[in-house]
Amino acid sequence: MARKVIIAGNWKMNKTASEGKALVEDLKPLVADVAAAEIVVCPPFTSIAAVVEAAGGSNIKVGSQNIHWAESGAFTGEISAEMLKETGVEYAIIGHSERRQYFGETDATVNQRIKAALAAGLIPIVCIGETLEEREGGKTEKVLFSQLEGGLADITPEQMAGIVLAYEPVWAIGTGKTATPEMAEETHNYIRCQLKDMFGEAAEAVRIQYGGSMKPENSAELVAQRNIDGGLIGGASLKAGSFAELIKNAIA
Repeated sequence: MARKVIIAGNWKMNKTASEGKALVEDLKPLVADVAAAEIVVCPPFTSIAAVVEAAGGSNIKVGSQNIHWAESGAFTGEISAEMLKETGVEYAIIGHSERRQYFGETDATVNQRIKAALAAGLIPIVCIGETLEEREGGKTEKVLFSQLEGGLADITPEQMAGIVLAYEPVWAIGTGKTATPEMAEETHNYIRCQLKDMFGEAAEAVRIQYGGSMKPENSAELVAQRNIDGGLIGGASLKAGSFAELIKNAIA
């Protein structure tokens, strides 16, 4: 089945509200004619309202970089699904490698966050991936299987069909290193095979992004692979010109 390409820009801890608004205003005319790809930007929490307003009426959708699993309560510094929903957010990145590495997120908390997002009608962008040490140790498939099994526990096939996965080889994030399209496709194919074992035919509908230093120069050959359905973009999404070029190259 045909899966629509999804390109999401993860701004990480960059862009104030005014900067984020300006970036989206610059991006809108550059991608106004793009219909073959879903475009998402994920600003910091403090910039979401301004970015949602700027993106209004355009083909640019907005996501958050994280989400908490509780509806409310004594969780200082956290943001609930309903809080995000009210701002106009439609997506939520969950389990990014930096959240796992620096803030102790686990497959179990990823699972809780996914369920909270789904309950609020948000689309989870669920990140999985291995470190350089794990890859060089031949543990890539073991790590990915564990993350899929734990993170997607108790998720139904119907729910899974609406979840986006992002494979981020941690060793290729912000390092300038990139898996070759063939290497990336091999891993994406493994992920889809595991999803088929877990969810049956629903696996064919799941979009799997590549999240390892995708750039305007390599987006076309990466997205051309059978099981790569877009990208979760870091640095290249922080400038309207490069992000637009990356998107257009990916669907050319």
